[in-house]
Amino acid sequence: MAKTESTMMPLGTVAPAFSLPDTISGKNKSFADIKADKGTVVMFICNHCPYVIHVQEKVVELAKEYQNQGVGFVAISSNDVKNYPDDSPELMNAHAEKYGFSFPYLYDESQDIAQAYQAACTPDFFVFNSKDECVYRGRMDGATPGNNVPVTGDDLSMVLSSLVAGLPIDSEQHPSVGCGIKWKN
Repeated sequence: MAKTESTMMPLGTVAPAFSLPDTISGKNKSFADIKADKGTVVMFICNHCPYVIHVQEKVVELAKEYQNQGVGFVAISSNDVKNYPDDSPELMNAHAEKYGFSFPYLYDESQDIAQAYQAACTPDFFVFNSKDECVYRGRMDGATPGNNVPVTGDDLSMVLSSLVAGLPIDSEQHPSVGCGIKWKN
């Protein structure tokens, strides 16, 4: 588990478009399908990463809370499944079912979307406002496996509460830390 920090997409970047297969519904989903009135969360995760597993239940809880307030959510896995078969689309579907995802879980086989978002690790969170502009990128909170910091979701929750209320988003943001995305050779 190589510890990697997110690269922090520049604030104001317009959300790159995508159309990827959803491992839950079996249909392709685009950013336009996911986006919601108040904003949209795009997160890069995978099935096997201990950093993702450590926070997965809180991610699902936050998604359910903020989807009811007009925020769209999507998870994308971009890992190389040839070398990391635990992240295969079939197992992505099982992972989503196990944790009760209320959002699509998309498979980025080409890894083009991860590159477009400048995603570097799992988990890596990106929040876009109603104009599809990046207002947050980085961590969900300070918890990582073994650091004894409780999983609260505070960083992401504060951003989403501000987004829903129409308040400014603090520009002091912390990179996410997790496993590096498993790039193809």
